[in-house]
Amino acid sequence: MNTELSTLDNGLRIVTVAMPGLETVAVGLHAESGSRHESALENGVAHMVEHMVFKGTKTRSARGIAEAVEDVGGALNAYTSRDGTAFHARLLSGDLPLGIELIADLVRNPRFDAEELEREKAVVLSELGEARDTPDDIVFDNLQVAAFPGQALGRSILGDEASIAALSTDALQGWLASQYQPGSLILSVAGKVDHAAVVAQAERLFGDLAPGRRPAATTAAFGGEIHLDTRRFEQAHMTLGFEGLATRDPDELPLRLFSEALGGGMSSRLFQELREERGLAYSIYSSVTHYEDTGLFTIYLATARKDAARALELVDRLMADCAENLDPREVDRARAQSKAGLLMALESAQGQADFWARGLAIYGKLMPPSAFADELDAITVDQVREAGRRMLSGPRAIARVGAPKLRAA
Repeated sequence: MNTELSTLDNGLRIVTVAMPGLETVAVGLHAESGSRHESALENGVAHMVEHMVFKGTKTRSARGIAEAVEDVGGALNAYTSRDGTAFHARLLSGDLPLGIELIADLVRNPRFDAEELEREKAVVLSELGEARDTPDDIVFDNLQVAAFPGQALGRSILGDEASIAALSTDALQGWLASQYQPGSLILSVAGKVDHAAVVAQAERLFGDLAPGRRPAATTAAFGGEIHLDTRRFEQAHMTLGFEGLATRDPDELPLRLFSEALGGGMSSRLFQELREERGLAYSIYSSVTHYEDTGLFTIYLATARKDAARALELVDRLMADCAENLDPREVDRARAQSKAGLLMALESAQGQADFWARGLAIYGKLMPPSAFADELDAITVDQVREAGRRMLSGPRAIARVGAPKLRAA
């Protein structure tokens, strides 16, 4: 494979990965702007922009967009996260120019029709209602609220009823213009690709944009609050959250290995103790989310209501013991899982395109997979334990849905 990077005069970065043997491509335009870059009054605008650009541009109707990509057997989609938005397509290699042109049309020429916006608000409200009716979905939004209260990182990506109702076409256009600055955009292509041809097309489609970067996000502060949803469900859905680490923190990878050993797989301590040994939970795991300036370490479990208190006591004990007594074999297993997960994801064109775009956004340069593998190999047991102790010594956030009243919140 051959990875190349170019930057247009206005700051837009283009990374391509040539993958021998493929006849397809994955292309994505990654914007370093997501829901954490919204104000409270416009909460949900990033997600709404993602929806609305598919409703028509100045040159294509919604049907025209869908037919253009599906006429050639391709697929076009998008997603919004708290720290970014991406528009991506999968196509046969000969149709790559169409894919890039379609994505450029979406983000540069959206029509933002007022009547379409009102219809789409109803769709997003339905999406919000569905999430609220799904306890193992909403508990994670509630944890964000508890972890980052009163902050953009704590608000739902979808927004709420009031903020969605208040969104206007001017708000959508204004947010897109301020956030989608070329210095904060990355065009990433992997598969059967010619770098020079992609750069030339990017210059034609984006080169006239004035240089600039999106406004900086407000620094996040971990709050460690409690959010309890007392609705009654068959299961108690419970999450614990601790302040994690920023993407470039030197302890980020040790903390990732700690999470893997504690609750990352079937051999992890949480899974073995609560599910296999005691039968207290069908679903239990830990995970880490990294942001530019902070992070969130999460433990999730679903258990019978009558077992909620007992399960939480075991989780607390296992977390503390893991931070003190994690053994080399567990760290080696976590290391192997992390490396294998990375390399397996990179076997697809989509995985390659996403990997290089994400790394470029975080580090500002190309970071090959071998660099991460070497860092993982160098991590010691003591570093993993210390990362766990550091995290557990801080405050915790709690979110529960359907759990009975417990003596300790």
